[in-house]
Formats: sequence, C-alpha cells, structure tokens
Amino acid sequence: MENTGARKISASEHKTAVTLIILKHAAEEHRHAYYLKKQIDKLSPVTCPDYRDEYLLAPGESRFYLNKLDVEVCRYLKATLSLSGAELRFAAYLLVTYAIEVRADALYPVYQEVLEETGSKVNVKSIILEEEGHLEEMLHQLRLFSTEWEQFADVAVEIETRLFNDWLQALKIVA
Repeated sequence: MENTGARKISASEHKTAVTLIILKHAAEEHRHAYYLKKQIDKLSPVTCPDYRDEYLLAPGESRFYLNKLDVEVCRYLKATLSLSGAELRFAAYLLVTYAIEVRADALYPVYQEVLEETGSKVNVKSIILEEEGHLEEMLHQLRLFSTEWEQFADVAVEIETRLFNDWLQALKIVA
C-alpha cells in the first residue's frame, strides 16, 4: 500500500507546479515502502520478493484499493464541484491523502502495539510520526482548498471506510 501510495502521489504531480510538500510526501511514502519491504525480507526473503499477485494477500483488492478510492473521490468532486484537469487531480490528491492518513493514524499504532507484544525487532514508530505529520499537512492544505473542506473530507473518509472494509473481507476469505 505504501508503494502504491507513493506512486500515486508522484503520478498526481502537476507537470511544472510541483510543491515541496508533495515531493516530501512522495519521498516519505517511498521510504516507508522500502523500510517495510526490507523488514519483510529480513523475516523471510521468499515471502514477498516483489509485488506480483502470487505474493500478495487478496491481490486484486490490495492492488486496486487506492485506485478505487481515487476514482470514486474524483467522481464525487466532478459531480459536486465540477472540477476537471489539474484542479481535479490536486483536490483528489488532498482528499484521498487525507482519508488514507486518517486510516494510517488509526492502523499504524495498532500495528506497533502488535509488534511490541510479539517481541518483534521491527517497529513502525518513525512511520507513525511521519504519517501524523502528513495528516497535519493535509489538514492545512484542505483548509486552504475550501472553507467547506470538512464536508468533502467526510465523504472521502466514508468512501475509504467502505473500501477498507471490502479489503478486510477479501483478506478474511484468503485466510
């Protein structure tokens, strides 16, 4: 998910108007993907040598989770605000990232707790701190985007929650 998120952030960049915040966010997400992949390789190099379907749990749902979120948020923004082009991509970036950061803010602390309880040498504390920073950055950007940002963000979180629950269901079927 971190790798997919990093690639999506980079793909959403404007061709020329690239902000420091977006570059920082993409770099940090790539670093998270690298760190987590490195930890998996330490546990078992053959478990997930790459991201081909045979190495993923619920590969379709996992691979398309963020894409579905992006598509649905874009449809919502087109219908609600009549956005298109670069404006649509940037607004979708803000809302999708916000929804994902809300999820990360809830999920990574649970992950860290499980790692500690099992005595794992792996920890995600640095990722937690960076994700908290991303959430703050998104809140700031959303406030600049619209005075009605909370209404739009709530819809993005609702969409993400539904897709996340679908992904969890797919994981249960695999297990």
